[in-house]
Amino acid sequence: MQPTSVPVLASAAGPVLEYERRILDSTTDIEHWFRQQWQEHTPPFYGSVDLRNAGFKLAPVDMNLFPGGFNNLSEEALPCAVQAAQVAVERTCPDARRLLLIPERHTRNVFYLQNVARLARVLATPGLEVRIGSLSPEVTAPVSITLPGGEKLTLEPLQRRGDRVGVDGFDPCIVLLNNDLSAGIPPELQNLDPAQTLLPPLHAGWSVRRKSTYFRCYEEIAGQFAQLIGVDPWTINPLFTRCGKIDFREKVGEECLAASAERLLADIGRRYRERGIPQKPFVIVKADAGTYGMGIMTVRDPSEVTALSRKQRNKMAVVKEGLEVSEVIVQEGVPTYETIDQAVAEPVVYMIDRYVVGGFYRVHRERGIDENLNAPGMEFVPLAFPNPCNLPIVRAEPGSSAQNRFYCYGVVGRLALLAAALELERTAPRPDSPAEEGTRTSAMPHAAQDPGVRVEAAS
Repeated sequence: MQPTSVPVLASAAGPVLEYERRILDSTTDIEHWFRQQWQEHTPPFYGSVDLRNAGFKLAPVDMNLFPGGFNNLSEEALPCAVQAAQVAVERTCPDARRLLLIPERHTRNVFYLQNVARLARVLATPGLEVRIGSLSPEVTAPVSITLPGGEKLTLEPLQRRGDRVGVDGFDPCIVLLNNDLSAGIPPELQNLDPAQTLLPPLHAGWSVRRKSTYFRCYEEIAGQFAQLIGVDPWTINPLFTRCGKIDFREKVGEECLAASAERLLADIGRRYRERGIPQKPFVIVKADAGTYGMGIMTVRDPSEVTALSRKQRNKMAVVKEGLEVSEVIVQEGVPTYETIDQAVAEPVVYMIDRYVVGGFYRVHRERGIDENLNAPGMEFVPLAFPNPCNLPIVRAEPGSSAQNRFYCYGVVGRLALLAAALELERTAPRPDSPAEEGTRTSAMPHAAQDPGVRVEAAS
């Protein structure tokens, strides 16, 4: 799908223009603040963030530490990606010559394999030998795959030798995961030689990580940033709460879920009334661990939670790898008022190290402004400009430049990445903990111990 014009923001007035003006007026302070933050916190190797722009609110709704859509970036974005990858590699292992990339297990998703090929190309350009080691039981010998356009990709079976991993005849300095470990931490990756750098760390995988933990960290970062530029923190931060001990098939935890939705909807509604926002509040219920847009539903009234059909309960009960959902996050729904060719769209920002390297729009013709767009039928449109727009036009009038809009997206994307850096620091396993075996250990309390209703974002 190709855009016929710059994406249209239906509500390009009022708060969105004021927010853009604050960003542009504070560019020097913002960039200085980010430089200070990155001196204190190590950025993840890479990440992608899904944003929603409602005009009155611009906020991240998900943060992925194993981005799988590099194939959706424009060719013009690749030089930025290569330069950022070089910085990330030098930070990790300055003398590295070999890098092993470990993808998801599935080998038949052509679009995902194109992502792997694009990522391998980006990583090889700074002077690394890159090979791809697969955890899939189907890959027992090197497999060559021809992708659309004629590019070839070779998958090799992952091998464990002592406390190091590699592929046949290849012992890497860096092992980069593009596999989110939803099914757990495989034994091949446990207790590796510390001299063999594994990125992202194992506790970044969904067998350990929780969205609710991440958004607590984001709330903290958003509060600091809002104070820096003088905006209401709610305008960049989605409210949320969490429910544990959920079993959708057996209707266990429905009371907690309905009560959480009711309280959050009431809080959002109050804020809308105070600000004169005519939008009807909604919340998004999704698995507290997981990706690929599975285990997600929109709730506009608490009664919808207890009125789920058997089909709906079964759909919510499992996520990627067939894993059962037992914990959910109830998040403030942020409508998206951007469209491409009259189809609802949301921006996705891609980052390597601390740099924005590009992005694209996720577009869905069959979904509404208050629904999850990460679903079958979605399309992807690269950013409409040949760079990630990290150079704003500060003298331009708010709303007059799409380049400035994309710069604002990059700012919020970096806030989301900074929150992920904070999350990884605080959830790093203690030296005597069994986290490498898949047991969750965290410096932050795990909300599963408190199944009550609690709105986590500050007023």
